[in-house]
Amino acid sequence: MAQGDQIDQIDHKILKILSRDGRLPVTELAAQVGLSKTPCQSRLKRLQQQGYIQGFRAVLNPEMLNLDHVAFAEVKLRDTSERALSAFNAAVLKVPEIEQCHMIAGSFDYLLKIRTKDIQTYRQILGETISSLPHVSSTSTHVSMQSVKDTAFDRA
Repeated sequence: MAQGDQIDQIDHKILKILSRDGRLPVTELAAQVGLSKTPCQSRLKRLQQQGYIQGFRAVLNPEMLNLDHVAFAEVKLRDTSERALSAFNAAVLKVPEIEQCHMIAGSFDYLLKIRTKDIQTYRQILGETISSLPHVSSTSTHVSMQSVKDTAFDRA
């Protein structure tokens, strides 16, 4: 965001609505925020250019894709220099089973969300891929038994 770029209540409303339904036609979005189509399109374009909206995507059903096993892996690195962190980060981006990767301030270095079809596949990914990522010292796994809340960022 460029210095001085500010968003108002209408922009916040646009972001909130789009976070729930990114395929909403501009005419419907405009009606919901109380604008005509052209000013709404202008705001939408500006919000994209300023980086508030990073893109649009489909939310897939993991059960239908046979990917309903979720595990979280704590990862400790043996080296936390910038070079080591960069190498780990770059390698994580290449592993499709890792849905999320967060650097953590605490007793471990990273928290990974991994989605696979079952525990056996997870064990294989953990043993052959995650444990082999650059500078990994140890891992600890937490298996999700149920997803109580799993939403995109929608607090705009």
